[in-house]
Amino acid sequence: MAQRHRSKGSVSVFRKGLIGGLVLSALMAFVALYAVLNPGNSDQKTSAIDLGMPFILASSKGGDVDSRTLIGKPYAMFFGFTHCPEVCPTTLYEMSKSLEDLGSMADGFRVFFVTIDPERDAVDTLRDYLSNFDPRMEGLVPTIEQLPKLAAAYRIYYTKVPTSDGSYTMDHSALVYLFDKESRFAGIIPYGSSAEARDKKLRQLLSSD
Repeated sequence: MAQRHRSKGSVSVFRKGLIGGLVLSALMAFVALYAVLNPGNSDQKTSAIDLGMPFILASSKGGDVDSRTLIGKPYAMFFGFTHCPEVCPTTLYEMSKSLEDLGSMADGFRVFFVTIDPERDAVDTLRDYLSNFDPRMEGLVPTIEQLPKLAAAYRIYYTKVPTSDGSYTMDHSALVYLFDKESRFAGIIPYGSSAEARDKKLRQLLSSD
């Protein structure tokens, strides 16, 4: 797994940002779960949250991914960045392990890693980074202009945090979003979920395929 190291001067800044992002992520997770489990007058729990938007994004596997072509198979999305020292590589590793554990049940399942740092994460950068994980991981690169609209549509929190070395890190939500074969929001996997909880949600999603 690719490792990222930070200078000592930037650690406290990062930790403050990380704590803030994880607290917000937990709040978002609670809101999302409450809405899914309390769908109001809807007959379908997955329709409780209108999440997402149509997109065409550059892919680390070449060409573009058009969201319209995703209908027909369930998939997952995670928003992060390649310079992330902990949350992103951990999430991608854990998702890779789950896909391996699910075996043939997860054949054809796609996990999209959408960068929130397009200034540094070009298509080639994402391709090299994701080579450390399961080959079903696919990087998507929004343009700087696309990113704010995309983040708003998927209810993603992100912000740039300057570091003491003159660079920056990104504070961001830490949720894996799950979508069913109709591209409807089907749930989340919060950061820190157990392998059992993660695999159970993925099995439920894939068994509905």
